Amino acid sequence: MSTRKWWHLDPGGSILGLLFALLSLTPSLLPRPALLQGVLAALSFSLGYLLGVLVWALLRRLVTWRPSRRMQRALWLGYVAAWVLALAALASLGTLWQNEVRALVEMPPLEAANVGMFLVSFLALGTLLLAFGKGVRRLWSIGRLRYGAIGASIGMAFSALVLIAGAVWGIAVAIDGVYLERNGSPDAEVDEPSSQYRSAGTDSAIGWETLGRHGANFVGGGPSAAEITAVTDAPAIEPIRVYAGLASADSVEERASLAVAELERTGAFERSVLIVATPTGSGWLEPQTMDSVEYLSGGDTASVAMQYAYTPSWVSFVFDPDAPVDAARVLFDAVHEKWSTLPEADRPVLISYGLSLGAHGSQAVFGSVSEIRERTDGALFVGSPNGSELWRTLQASRDNGSPAWRPVLDGGREVRWMSRAGDESLLPAAWEPPRVLYLQHATDPVTWLGPELIWESPEWLEDSQRGADVSPSMRWIPGVTAMQVTVDMLMGESVPARHGHNYGDVVTLGWREVIGDLGNSHGGLSEAAFERVQRVIEAYAIPEAAGSSGG
Repeated sequence: MSTRKWWHLDPGGSILGLLFALLSLTPSLLPRPALLQGVLAALSFSLGYLLGVLVWALLRRLVTWRPSRRMQRALWLGYVAAWVLALAALASLGTLWQNEVRALVEMPPLEAANVGMFLVSFLALGTLLLAFGKGVRRLWSIGRLRYGAIGASIGMAFSALVLIAGAVWGIAVAIDGVYLERNGSPDAEVDEPSSQYRSAGTDSAIGWETLGRHGANFVGGGPSAAEITAVTDAPAIEPIRVYAGLASADSVEERASLAVAELERTGAFERSVLIVATPTGSGWLEPQTMDSVEYLSGGDTASVAMQYAYTPSWVSFVFDPDAPVDAARVLFDAVHEKWSTLPEADRPVLISYGLSLGAHGSQAVFGSVSEIRERTDGALFVGSPNGSELWRTLQASRDNGSPAWRPVLDGGREVRWMSRAGDESLLPAAWEPPRVLYLQHATDPVTWLGPELIWESPEWLEDSQRGADVSPSMRWIPGVTAMQVTVDMLMGESVPARHGHNYGDVVTLGWREVIGDLGNSHGGLSEAAFERVQRVIEAYAIPEAAGSSGG
């Protein structure tokens, strides 16, 4: 059994661990808080340390030379000094790289306290992980004496699998419990609607208590006709909002039928625009997007959605990836079936919409752009996930020379991408209706995180493909970049509009490109009124637990 002290650090493990920690600090798409960066560096160090220990042990077996005792003391002094210098390098380089990324996404530089928080979190978690690893090694040594190396290894591996499975199950149960409780009630400032134009309102067959948190926020929120008029200085009517929560009916099909019945009750098929929206994993619909189209239309819209889960998008995708697709398809088909029976001249413009995991579900309803254009009057997909098959097909088919973050497909004839204001005027060729539009940022981790990022350098990091707000210092590192962009997912909406997974700056323009504006009794809004709408929408605060990271 080893007589080494508990605080002993393997030289090979330390060297490779510090290298891994340094690599974890290199720039990625979005800034990381100091605490989160410390956690990421500690995890990276631990992985590198484990590999370094194995390599160092192999080298010691292969190389018989050993330094003298005097040389050992000198080496250990150098080793300690190297640790001090390494920690200083980690803090300084990490700060330098993070400030570079922060400047590109229009955020202020880090303060000195952030450096201290990084070092504390890195050292604290790193120490705990090392202690855990040493404990496992000590248990293996004890087991080897009794059962042999193979027996001890098998036992430890089995125990690890049991512990990991138990931890995953426990975490899943805990997450489910937390979000089930959060799903139970709306935000405190949201009141139960009394309007006949809202689900859970007058004469509605959907109960307020069945909507879930985000469904209740949706039907209880949004601008009224008076608020729309106050911003646009044009006549407006009350927008229609229909939502079916998980508890509104027992099955997806029943919820879809209930939603269509609500559309009929509210007179939704008599409005100018009908939006079939797929929410994010928790049932959330982005207020910026939904409110902006109501301002542009003077309230002459109806929006319908239904809940398929109550957990954040990443949880919903991992544990039930078919749920958003099934819900989106069943709801759209039900609405389309009713809509198709109406006289073409008298039915509303039918639009498909989705954000993040909702965009994934909405896209999956259609097999191609041609099918979108055949079955709808337009589509708006915001922050599409990398795994969306239609999005990947279109990205791969883009015109030569167009960048991955803002592709051009067939000159923009049927489908286009926008990243920021001004993109709408980049393509002079005609955009044939019905229009399909993707809102996409170069720094959106939801869009760029895919499994191939682990082993393959992405084209969006090539110099000719790199977006203007992507750090020039960001380089693809096998495994590391994928881990960094995964962490970026948590910060997707913590950055200003124009970056990450925050599309408040461009969503109003996106709607105008897809459906135009119908304000001022369908005569269109003045440019001044449109700019007022845009300022209102851009000023929205991003709600807690929204979109990709929590929604």
